[in-house]
Amino acid sequence: MRNVYLAYAETWVCEVHGCVVGFIALIEAEIGGLFVDPGFHGQGLGRALVDKAVGEKGPLSVEVFEQNVIGRRFYDAYGFRGAETSLHESSGHVTVHMTYTPK
Repeated sequence: MRNVYLAYAETWVCEVHGCVVGFIALIEAEIGGLFVDPGFHGQGLGRALVDKAVGEKGPLSVEVFEQNVIGRRFYDAYGFRGAETSLHESSGHVTVHMTYTPK
């Protein structure tokens, strides 16, 4: 991920007291990665990162592993919608394609 994907992604980080605790990486208007240190979950940092992406890009899309309950719950709560599933070839896991359109 670091050498292939992130080299081509537009990435923003979230810092708390000078320490990176999260990031969002986009290729065009697709979220390729959104991660927040579990110790900082529930503090609005993930929402702030997606807010930044929506402000820059407008409508967004994301593919989330079907078994990623935390990620799917986050995107559902934010307002992402979708139920189209597909097989992620390299991992063998099912992904859910979701989209968000600002109001």
